[in-house]
Amino acid sequence: MRPKERVRTAIEHREPDRVPIFATYTPETEAALRGRIGGEELDAGVALGNDIVKDCVGLEMSYYLSDEPTYVCPFGITWKNVYNYSGHYTEIVGPPLAGDEDKLERYRIPDPTDPALYRPMERILDRYGKDYWIVGSCQCSIFEASWYLRGLDQFLVDLALNPDYVNALMDKVMEFPRQALKKYIEMGVDMVWMGDDVSTQAGMMISPDMWRDYLKPRYATLFREFKELDPDIKIAYHSCGNCEAIIPEMIEIGLDVLNPIQPMAIDPLTVKRNYGDRLTLFGAMDVQRVMPFGSPAEVEAEVRRLVEGCGKGGGFILAGAHHFQSDTDLAKVDAFYAAGAKYGRYAK
Repeated sequence: MRPKERVRTAIEHREPDRVPIFATYTPETEAALRGRIGGEELDAGVALGNDIVKDCVGLEMSYYLSDEPTYVCPFGITWKNVYNYSGHYTEIVGPPLAGDEDKLERYRIPDPTDPALYRPMERILDRYGKDYWIVGSCQCSIFEASWYLRGLDQFLVDLALNPDYVNALMDKVMEFPRQALKKYIEMGVDMVWMGDDVSTQAGMMISPDMWRDYLKPRYATLFREFKELDPDIKIAYHSCGNCEAIIPEMIEIGLDVLNPIQPMAIDPLTVKRNYGDRLTLFGAMDVQRVMPFGSPAEVEAEVRRLVEGCGKGGGFILAGAHHFQSDTDLAKVDAFYAAGAKYGRYAK
């Protein structure tokens, strides 16, 4: 079974030949993997065993955008590179809409119709479009885009005290994912991927009622527009943390695939039991404990547990609950892929 067919079968809640597999990597991990597999493959994950090839536009591309100590991304946000013992990460140090509310009227999002943004996807579709499941991603879509621009503390206050400002800000920023993901659909991708971290490991970052006021109608509008453009398109959504409070309503408005099912925040087997007939789980592999600190044997055991607990009847894509980080030994990346291939086979 080709990867494209394998993933579609799983998302349609049927059992393919095996559980689909996908992983992404921080720059340090990807560089180490590329040093081993060579540079011939356009997408490093394909060489390792991924069934999915993804390209991204928008704010999620602002991470790791420059090696300079600080830099300004196309959205006008100032970022800082922070280094640790194994690699680095980026954090926001200058939200451009902090302070004066009048800045919003003057603010302009980058041009989501710029043809240069979509040249990487053109190459991906040319190389992999026939055989692999192709995903166009525009995460940090509405909630995160808004607070990245405004600053988290001030934005949370705005949500409670300044709804007119929040609505104007969200209406402005959601135009980027709206137009970008429609462009991806027109190009022929199999799935579009939105994302906003609306929860922490302990629960929702904002109340479900506040989520219903500000975010649910906007997601519903975008999901409807995407499916009107292509009724066969699949929609994925990312939120780290425990977002179980909104899962039923995300399904209600048309969500097909939920990522990343962060296991230190929400139990993948419980999500499968409660929603697995209506929702595909995408992720679930622990990148906080097992991948960095476990042994290859423990990685294998966890993959087996997830496949056996979440794979029945399809509806499961085995993936990391985030990028495989720079403190994860490559032997455990190998163990992840090997275990997915070993235990992911469906009996025929």
